[in-house]
Amino acid sequence: MKTKKVFALLLAAAMGLSLVGCGGGDSTEDGGGGEASQMTLGYDPATGEELFGPVYDDWSDKTDEELYEMAKEEGGTIEIYATSSKMLKVMEPFMEDYPGLTVDVMDLDSDEVLTRAEQEFKSNNITADVLQTKDVNGAVFYEHYQTGIFEPYYPTDICSHIDKDLLKYSLPLYSSQSFWYYNTEAFPDGQPIDNWWQIIEKNPDGTQKYRLFAKEIGTETAYLSLFASFIINADQMEKAYEDCYGEPLEYTYDASDFNFEVPENNAGVEYLWRFTQMKMTFIADGDELVLAVDNSTADDPALALASAGKIENRDESGYNIGWCIGLAPYTALLNCESLFVAAGCDNPAGARLFIRYVMGGADGTAAGYEPFQKEGNWPVRDDMTNDKNPAQLDELGAIENDFGAIYDIFLDCQDMWQYWLNQNPNM
Repeated sequence: MKTKKVFALLLAAAMGLSLVGCGGGDSTEDGGGGEASQMTLGYDPATGEELFGPVYDDWSDKTDEELYEMAKEEGGTIEIYATSSKMLKVMEPFMEDYPGLTVDVMDLDSDEVLTRAEQEFKSNNITADVLQTKDVNGAVFYEHYQTGIFEPYYPTDICSHIDKDLLKYSLPLYSSQSFWYYNTEAFPDGQPIDNWWQIIEKNPDGTQKYRLFAKEIGTETAYLSLFASFIINADQMEKAYEDCYGEPLEYTYDASDFNFEVPENNAGVEYLWRFTQMKMTFIADGDELVLAVDNSTADDPALALASAGKIENRDESGYNIGWCIGLAPYTALLNCESLFVAAGCDNPAGARLFIRYVMGGADGTAAGYEPFQKEGNWPVRDDMTNDKNPAQLDELGAIENDFGAIYDIFLDCQDMWQYWLNQNPNM
């Protein structure tokens, strides 16, 4: 399959001098020299090796008080590019708790955050200090850390409360998933599926068992990354089929038309092929996706793939909707919203102080995290819980995201999806 990572590695090497100019440099596990970060994350041009977190430098052990004094000396407005509108609610309490500091938050979508950060880095006109976004297929890690656009920050005290595996690619703020929703009135005894293969089941007459609603999976990076993970974990997909139906999986896909190597007898590829041939309704708005489930019935059942946060429609609008969790072989990828420092920013201390505040501070009680305590978000700290969720993070059946493996096959997976979807007679 194609290897996008090769391009990212070459690009990072070519931009090595820019890394140094923007505060990057040699990686260290024990600490950097001076106040500017001396770390790279993702790729070290000097050795050609991939580097993963957590890594710590002089910033890592600075307290809120130390950063506050430094931030006051910086004197500028701390600029935040965020993909969550909840970040706007952090501005006022932060400025109340840290008089003399000013914060500005721009509410952007993920592509805008990344594009602006890249343009500012290339033009050497850095406006952003903090960037908040989600990496779902490794693109942020391999294309923004490796080129020096983002600078790693791992506060030691906060990271001691986060699973080290979740710190490999970034500093996570919270975890959010996408689930299949079902109609709780149509299925009063609980979710109708517990296996991914059941989603694409057909009735004895050949009709689909469930009407399927989703955003266009081929253009939704998070959803397609999940399908790519099935290809990587083909043995688990094969076992899930056999456990469900008590017989071996029959392979029916034909990959001869692709100009790249597609693995033979791969249960993840088989699932992708079968799914692309289902009748699906693509809806861009998540609220409308769960509304479609609410409108379904036991005689005409529907499932919709949407973000976990859309469960709020159950309480706010009275929708009869619930999550399908604990699916075999796994429910979802453990995706996290993360916080980054813009390399070469004007307010490096203020940026880190704000990140600590949003993360809940040293003891998890700072007011900055409160806006993110909603149903469908899960804290990643072991000293914080979200009682609004009916299930805790370790009960969802999600698995950690292998960015390296998904990044390598993502474009191929997208090509297969689009090609096979175009052959779908039901669409």
